[in-house]
Amino acid sequence: MRWWDIEPVLELEKALFPEDAWSRGMFWSDLAHARGPEATRRYFVAEQEDEEGAAGGGRRIIGYAGLAAAGDVADVQTIAVAREHWGTGLGAVLLTELLRSATAFECAEVMLECRVDNVRAQKLYERFGFEPIGFRRGYYQPGNVDALVMRLRDPAASVPARDSGAQDIDVQQNDVQGTESNG
Repeated sequence: MRWWDIEPVLELEKALFPEDAWSRGMFWSDLAHARGPEATRRYFVAEQEDEEGAAGGGRRIIGYAGLAAAGDVADVQTIAVAREHWGTGLGAVLLTELLRSATAFECAEVMLECRVDNVRAQKLYERFGFEPIGFRRGYYQPGNVDALVMRLRDPAASVPARDSGAQDIDVQQNDVQGTESNG
């Protein structure tokens, strides 16, 4: 994710999480910690060519994800996929990149919070080996929705091999274009 991705990410954020969307400042703050030798964050966006394709030459953001590292523990800050791409495997691609980042940060475990009513996301996390370890009551505000706390031990062991299939989706980290594609 780069600074110019914040506005389109905010649009997707508000569409997916209308009650508890992140603010512009939250994204700016996390991106400030995603650069340089002291970086403690990694953020990714998934882009796809616009409907106009070659004529318009534009791309649009269809997903994003972020991770924070502190010592030997990483925390999934956010992960989101546009509704029209649910069930395509893009969430798994983004989560894989986060786990690769946790491994690069030399984290021994990864934590996350997930809305208790988001069963689809919980199933994704469980496929990667995350286990529920507790709840945070009223974590998501203003809706007062509980969070399920999940933990993954040894993220390096949970990272699948790179997928060679491509569907015109690029995943980009901070200001470096990645080569991972949705398969």
